[in-house]
This record gives sequence, C-alpha cells and structure tokens, in this order.
Amino acid sequence: MMAYELIFIGLCLGSLLYSNAQQSGKECLQAKARSCGECIEAGPNCGWCTKVDFLQEGKPTSARCDDLAALKSKGCPEEDIQNPRGSKVKIRDNPITNKAKGERMDPSKITQIRPQQFQFELRSGEPQTFNLTFRREEDYPIDLYYLMDLSYSMKDNLENVKSLGTALMEEMKNITSDFRIGFGTFVGKLIRPCSNDQKCVIYKNVLSLTSHGNIFFNELVGKQQISKNLDSTKGGFDAIMQVAVCGKHIGWRNVTRLLVISTDNGFHFAGDGKLGGIVLPNDGKCHMQDNMYTMSHYYDYPSIAHLVQKLSENNIQTIFVVTEEFQTLYKELTNMIPKSAVTTLSSNSSNVIQLIIDTYNSLSSELVLENSKLPKGVTINYKSFCKNGEIGTGENGRKCSNISIGDEVEFEISVTSHKCPKKDQRHSIKIKPLGFTEEVEIFLKFICECDCQEWGTPDSPECHFGNGTFECGACRCNEGRIGKQCECSTEQVSSEDMDAQCRKENSSEICSNNGDCICGQCVCKKRENPKEVYSGKYCECDNFNCDRSDGLICGGNGVCKCRVCECFPNYSGSACDCSEDTLTCMASNGQLCNGTGICECGRCKCTDPKFHGYTCEICPTCVSDFAERNNDFTLIALLCVWIPFGFTVW
Repeated sequence: MMAYELIFIGLCLGSLLYSNAQQSGKECLQAKARSCGECIEAGPNCGWCTKVDFLQEGKPTSARCDDLAALKSKGCPEEDIQNPRGSKVKIRDNPITNKAKGERMDPSKITQIRPQQFQFELRSGEPQTFNLTFRREEDYPIDLYYLMDLSYSMKDNLENVKSLGTALMEEMKNITSDFRIGFGTFVGKLIRPCSNDQKCVIYKNVLSLTSHGNIFFNELVGKQQISKNLDSTKGGFDAIMQVAVCGKHIGWRNVTRLLVISTDNGFHFAGDGKLGGIVLPNDGKCHMQDNMYTMSHYYDYPSIAHLVQKLSENNIQTIFVVTEEFQTLYKELTNMIPKSAVTTLSSNSSNVIQLIIDTYNSLSSELVLENSKLPKGVTINYKSFCKNGEIGTGENGRKCSNISIGDEVEFEISVTSHKCPKKDQRHSIKIKPLGFTEEVEIFLKFICECDCQEWGTPDSPECHFGNGTFECGACRCNEGRIGKQCECSTEQVSSEDMDAQCRKENSSEICSNNGDCICGQCVCKKRENPKEVYSGKYCECDNFNCDRSDGLICGGNGVCKCRVCECFPNYSGSACDCSEDTLTCMASNGQLCNGTGICECGRCKCTDPKFHGYTCEICPTCVSDFAERNNDFTLIALLCVWIPFGFTVW
C-alpha cells in the first residue's frame, strides 16, 4: 500500500472519529441535564464535571454535561469527571450435561444451555453483551399428550388410535429412553347427546402423562364415546387452553412437552361463543374437576393470541394432525404459534405415528430463542452462530436450524438500556429456547445516578436559602424550584420555558452570552467601566460597540444606543463623522463649492475635473482656454508676464 493511501485512510478515520465525537457532544449538551444522573442517561460518552468553579460566567448548569474529551479540553480535570460504566457478572454457569444414552437422570439436573444466570448493571446507551451456548442433549426426556377430536366424523379414527399407545411407546424408544404419554378428548360447545344418551363433556383428560401408556392407553381409549355436534367446527381451543394451563392435572414435567391435536375440521375462537349465548372472555385459567373442563358454558373460546401466550409460557410444542382438506387453515394457524407444525392425517389415521415422529424431529432440530417482557426503555439484540458457519442477525439471529443431537450452537446477545425506569430500578428478564424449560435469567440494575450524588448536602445554603441539594458541584433543586441556584419558583416559570424565554428567535445563545437567565428573564452582566452597559430583553444591546471616528465612539458627535450611533443635529454617518454644516463649503464668490461641486460632510467634492481646491476655486487651465477661444496671443503673452507678479486678469 502506498504512503499516500495510508495517509488518506488515516484522514478518513480521523474525520469519522471527529464526527462521532461532535455528535456525542451535541447529544450531551442537548440533554440540558440538571443533574449528574440526567447527564449520564443522555448517552454512554457523556460525563459530568464536578469542579465547583468549572462553569464560565453566564453558562447554565447543563454545561457541566458534555462529551468526555470536550470536558477535558474546557479545563475539567479527569478526576473531577463523573463517568460510571456498566458491568456484567456471571452468577451461575453450570457446564452442559454429558448424558449417556439410556442413562436415567432427574430432568431438572440436565443442562443444555449455559450460562444460567447473570447480573447486569446497565448505563444508558451502553450495551452489555454475552455469549449463550446450547447443545441438544442425547436421550432427552419427552412428555407427549395426544388430544383427539371425538366428533362423529372421527369415528373410524378412534379405532386406529386404540393401539396408538403401545406403538408410539415402541417408536419413541429410538429417540429417548424416558418417554411418557397422555390422552384427552374434545368436542364442541354446541353438542347433541352422546350415543349412550349421556351428555358429552367439551374436554376430558382421559389419561394423565404416564410411562405405562402401553398398559392403560388401549383400554381407556376403547371406552371413549363419539359425539354429534350441531355444527362441524370444533372446540379444540378450549381443550388446548386447559391442557396448557392445567399442568398438575396433565402431569407435565420440565422436559420436552409435545401436544398432538388430531382433528378433521376447523376450530372456533374468541367471539364464536355468542352462537351459544356465551360472551364472557376466556380467563386462561385451569377449570378442571374430575378430569373434566367444567366452565365451557361460562367462558368463550380463547383468542389465538391468548392461546399462543399460554403455550409459550408453558413450553409446549404443538403438532396439528389434520385431514388434507384443512391443511391450509392449520398452516396459517401454525404461522402464528411458535414451535408448532401441521401434518396431513390419512382418512383412517393409519399414518399418525410416523407423522408424530417426523414432525417431532423437525421441531427439535430448530432452536428459536425468546425473551420475557422487557422493562420499558430496554432492547435486546441477537446474533446466531449456527452450523456450517451460518451467521444470523435481526430476527434470524434468534434461531438456528438443522441441529442434530450433540450439535453445539452459540448466540451473541446484547442488552441495552435507553432510559432509566421511573420507579423500581431492579428488574429481571429471561431468555430461553422455545419449547424448553431451561433459561438464562438476567437480573438488571440500572445506573441512574453518579457516585457524587451520595455525598450531596440537602437544603444547602449554596442553593438559594436551602432550596436544593448541593451535589456534584452544582445544585439539584427541590420540587417546585428551578434555576442555577434554585432561585426560581416553577409557579413563575416552567423549566422548559425558562431558557427559551432568554433566547432570541433562531438563536442558541442564552441572553446573547451577555447575561444570565434568571427565572425566565435576562439579567445583563456588568462591566468594569460603569458607563459601559448591556441592555435589551436578551442583553443584545450595549453602548460601547458602535463605530468610532478619530478614536471616539460615534466620533464624539452622537450617542451609542444598541450598537448603533444616534447622531447629534447636523451630523450623520455610521460614526456621526459627517457634518451637515455647509458654511465650510462656501467659496469667496458666495457660491457653494464655487458652483462646480457638491458639499458632503462639510467638504467640497468637485464635480468638474478642471477645478480643485478647498472650495473648488482653482482652475489652472481656465485662462488658457479663454485666450485660445479668442485667438489673442498678445493677451496670453501679457498674462505670462503679469501673472507671476500676482495680477489677476479676467
């Protein structure tokens, strides 16, 4: 690389750094911080100078807040600059489990994600970043709950489901040695009597999750009865909500949770309950008695958003096994439900086991991170490092696909605070992979004050008779008081309007830099010379900055008012140096400037180039011209003789 190229790159980098510094400084000053706490909230490069005599006369308290480099250049020693920084500390970082296939472990002791817990101290605008590692563990426990539509059209499918328990248990042994299965049924709210003339239940938990499904499954399924609905659309949402929120009844463990819904029709959702006179919104709570949902007549169907929330909260992955006719409808539904899938059910459910296995493998091979609700003013960014060097940012930074057992992937996660919370300064957020119970918990503490604020003096005499706390080299005013020394009452002027009332239109200067803004009014500075004063609403005027003549303001012939000379009578000009008296322009013949010029500022300005002199009375060529016109050479000769002797000839 040539030397001039290096110089060019250096200049570009320097220009960029200078531009960033300027922007940072502008950001700090625009914050108009009244305290050190407000200053550090303005940006990560903003500092506060605590040096008591730092401010120049006329500068507001907010001038203590500026870019770090600017504060140093303005004379604030580094030890007097408050600039707290954020931090992060790992609280729990257990290693990922190396579990051998077939080894039985307590699911709560299996670790697939690290670290598990952090403590962050957040400074506004300064991100805290950490790496999260996930490895899909071999032989991870699985709970699968099979939820079946018991409407009349599913009669043939029920016969095939009877052997589902045993067959599915056998197939799942190839995936995990710790598998449990459960079974439930649902119909619609608008139902006809069951085949045995007994009223059907909207949702029933037939079999809670058990590792002995092959023993009980066939017997219990065989006892189920088909129902006849008044409408074809089903009440699956009611059942899904209860399966999600009734963990104790279903028997969910903190492992992979799969919910398989098998149906041959559509679904009702919030608002459809009006068809049966039900208008009360679903409350998202468990209402199970004797393994039956008892409030279907009281609460409307859940909304899709409500259902998504509860499935996510309870780490449940859903698989919709539906007939081909309703593939499109349920595909749209799965687009709204994270970690869900839809697959096609054959006319007699003969392919249901393979569908579940294939769909589970597809779901478990994709890792998607989600976070709990963030405190106001906090943002989170993800960057993924997946297999084969794939890097994802934005929404793609939350996920990795095609993850096999034993694969390890990594995420870079940044948490940034953009403002301090108004009340509680301690919060926590949780980050977890969808469909998993493991999570990273981050305890947040916000840096909203400087250390020097702890040493402040309340009701300090420095702050206008105790109207504020003197801290960090300045006054932090009590409620209802504002001003550099808390000298103003908010009843007189609001803090937002105070500075504005001391600025001329389209100007950033307070009191034209010639005074202090006191309670919304400019109080002009005094000069060493008491005769020299600033004046005007914005101290924009003075009586000593007018034009001068002969070293005198307004030439001694006028008065300086607001930087403009007001001249005495018979004087004009920017410095009153132009006399309007014409006596000095009068020639001996009684004519003004001998009739051959004009009088300007008491002096003749000759307009005829032949004439000159104080009153334009001298004309060297005038006699020669006269003689030439009369061809009198004798006269010219006489003139040549007599003129030297002082005679005047006309």
